[in-house]
Amino acid sequence: MSSPTGTEDLRALAERAGRDLEDASAQEIMAWAARAFGRRLCVTSSMEDAVVAHLASTALPGVDVVFLDTGYHFPETIGTRDAVDAVMDVNVITLTPRQSVAEQDAEYGPRLHDRDPDLCCALRKVAPLNEGLAGYDAWATGLRRDESPTRAGTPVVAFDEKRGKVKISPIARWSQEDVEQYAAEHGVLTNPLLMDGYGSVGCAPCTRRLLAGEDARAGRWAGLGKTECGIHA
Repeated sequence: MSSPTGTEDLRALAERAGRDLEDASAQEIMAWAARAFGRRLCVTSSMEDAVVAHLASTALPGVDVVFLDTGYHFPETIGTRDAVDAVMDVNVITLTPRQSVAEQDAEYGPRLHDRDPDLCCALRKVAPLNEGLAGYDAWATGLRRDESPTRAGTPVVAFDEKRGKVKISPIARWSQEDVEQYAAEHGVLTNPLLMDGYGSVGCAPCTRRLLAGEDARAGRWAGLGKTECGIHA
């Protein structure tokens, strides 16, 4: 099926699909996305796990999987990316910021992530992703409603007004147990840090292990009053 290209067409398609697919399975949502957009669809992955990439690969073999290499990742995250690229039927595309960490330090001063984490995320995550998504009509994410209060209203399909694209969250209704069960059943790669006390894996300077009773994303930007990097704002 050819993909719609006009903004209004995409918005109408997203709004209709969001209603129609609310109770659909993740597999059905990804199958719809593959039919609707074909190669104009990509998956974004932080390489916390490869569940959505695997779902997409079954619906659209060879699907592009976009990864943001911020320059601050844990070695385990880069290793997960390389393993996904090696063993899954996907095409991993690594995006990098316009400035290296050293160049950013020279312009803004060292450890910008401590002093102005929003600006650091804007430079190293949001801007390169916006550029990287330019060639697509739709992108799939691993957002889940149970991850944090800020994500509780995540629709399975929505129109991303800022980027003018359809945003698909096929596992929005899943729990962490659902993710773990799917990964186990299908042998899906997961970041080893998830077995070492981390509930969510981001850049190393801004991620810590969880404390007892914390939600999955509490270890991100702990103590900074920040809960999102800005990609999903």
